Amino acid sequence: MTTESTQYSPQGVQTKAKEILNKVDKELSQFQYANDAERLTGVPKSYMAAGVVGVFTIMIFFNLAGQLLTNAISWVYPAYASFKAIETPATDDDKQWLTYWTVIGFVQMVEYFSDILLFWFPFYYLFKTLLVLYLTLPQFRGAELLYARILRPQLLRFQGNIDQQAHDIRDKVEDFTHDLLGSKKD
Repeated sequence: MTTESTQYSPQGVQTKAKEILNKVDKELSQFQYANDAERLTGVPKSYMAAGVVGVFTIMIFFNLAGQLLTNAISWVYPAYASFKAIETPATDDDKQWLTYWTVIGFVQMVEYFSDILLFWFPFYYLFKTLLVLYLTLPQFRGAELLYARILRPQLLRFQGNIDQQAHDIRDKVEDFTHDLLGSKKD
């Protein structure tokens, strides 16, 4: 048998699965709560993690709290990773997460305005979850790619108009608050 055919045989798949589970166990060993859960239940950390991922996937697939789970995926890890990036002296990770937040903000704005159409799209939250993972995970750096190819050129194109509109809105809000509070503008 060739190496390729062995790789896709039941034994090859089982061997690869064991390698992945061992790697996940090793990574999860860094977290005390994962070690405690394994000790209390007798279930390997990697099996528990696979179970959680499986349940989340099924819930998203059948849209049982799909929006909640997808939003949690798009906010919880990135927020923590952003915190860690802010706390490091390096700036490359800051740029990565600023780019992510810019892109995810744009994605969620488009989603808000197209919600009536997206409602009819089967498995929408499954696809959105995959998009969020693509944007979030460092091995893909999808947010940087989407920003560089789509968002940045459009923002640069309309930057002057956007800045002018923001300035006009800021002036109107300032005038309104001064009128509301009864004070005069300097």
